[in-house]
Amino acid sequence: MHFHQLLRWCHEAWEESLDRFGLETLDVFPSAQSTDPAVAVPIIHCRADYKQPLRCGDRLLVQLLPVILDAYSFEVTYRFLLEERLVAQGLMRHIAIQSSTRRRCPLPQPIHQWLEASGLSDAVRPL
Repeated sequence: MHFHQLLRWCHEAWEESLDRFGLETLDVFPSAQSTDPAVAVPIIHCRADYKQPLRCGDRLLVQLLPVILDAYSFEVTYRFLLEERLVAQGLMRHIAIQSSTRRRCPLPQPIHQWLEASGLSDAVRPL
């Protein structure tokens, strides 16, 4: 497995979690089909740690552990389990910015609600 796949899987797991929560992808991510959202939440830091080799075909369980850092930012830790063993871990840190000014701003209400709901059970349900 090529090293960059883990971060791609992290982002895809986050997108799926937002979708399961009821947030529309077009409301969170800019696209050519819509106007940009008023607030963006770009990734400002990411990390991928491998605990053991992964192979094509491994059936991984992904757990999301989101944390609100302050009124403007949050991070999500992603745990990748193979047969209940932690085999990899990723992290993505986001900050909210006004799309027009690119200045920091409070997290959008839908993202804040997702973060609060995610923290109720110590982790988002595995994908």
